[in-house]
Parts: sequence; structure tokens; C-alpha cells
Amino acid sequence: MNRIKLTSLAEVIRSKNAGPTQLTIDLFFRDVAAYEQAAASAALSCNAVAGMYHVGAGQVKRFELPNILALKFSMPRHGLAGSPGDGDVYGAQQHAPFLEVLL
Repeated sequence: MNRIKLTSLAEVIRSKNAGPTQLTIDLFFRDVAAYEQAAASAALSCNAVAGMYHVGAGQVKRFELPNILALKFSMPRHGLAGSPGDGDVYGAQQHAPFLEVLL
């Protein structure tokens, strides 16, 4: 079976803070078929995302939003936003691991 990069199906892949201790990743898809393929993929399970971000699987929450063709993941940040050494105060650069995901 041929695998496809998530970036081929998603129109938007972005990250941001969901408060000072939480990070959220949003994936928006171009059409229903792309959304359904991504939503069904084990590569986008809570376990897989937890592995990408080095957090426990129970710490990742996945939200399926078929009405807007989106998947959303929320998880704890590794450090408090804005704390000394935080290189991404807004969490806007934390989506990078998703750019290499194969479905």
C-alpha cells in the first residue's frame, strides 16, 4: 500500500497555545475524503501523537470535527509558556512533527 504525506491532504497544519501549560495542533483538510483518510489513520492516533511529542498517550486528547473537516489535538507543553528557556512563547512552531507524518 502506498503511503501519503499528511501535508498532501491537509490545507492547514498549525499549532498554538491553549493556555500557558497546553498546546493544541489543528489540522484542516481540503475535502471529506482527505478528512476521512486522515481520521482513520493510525498515524494520527493519540498513541502516535504522544510518541511524536514525548508525552503519555493519556495526556493527548483528540477531537474529530467532521463538520469543518478538522482534527485537533491537545496536550501539555513541556514547559510553561514564557518561562526561561522557552523558545516558542506562543506555541506557533510546535506543529513541525506533523509535517513528516505518513498516513
